[in-house]
Amino acid sequence: MQIVLALIMGAAIGLAAEFAIRGSEARGAALAPVLGAVIGGVAWAVMTWAGLAVDNPVIWVVAIVTPAVLVPAVLLLLTRSRARTDAAERRRLRIG
Repeated sequence: MQIVLALIMGAAIGLAAEFAIRGSEARGAALAPVLGAVIGGVAWAVMTWAGLAVDNPVIWVVAIVTPAVLVPAVLLLLTRSRARTDAAERRRLRIG
């Protein structure tokens, strides 16, 4: 049941990253929170499969730090990729 907390924390971190990183017009509004929730949930699941219990602080740290590191990185990469693709498409179509 505690995995729900990891999902909520991941979604909150993703939402914060959505507002903190420029280029939100190039991404969907739900991408960052969903990505954060998925990463937080996967990190929690991996830690439980590794044998860590809920009372171990490592599982909580990993469930918070992993989305906090990965979500901004993925958003930056997606934003840059989208900008490059849009620029190439504008050149191809000879628009502005």
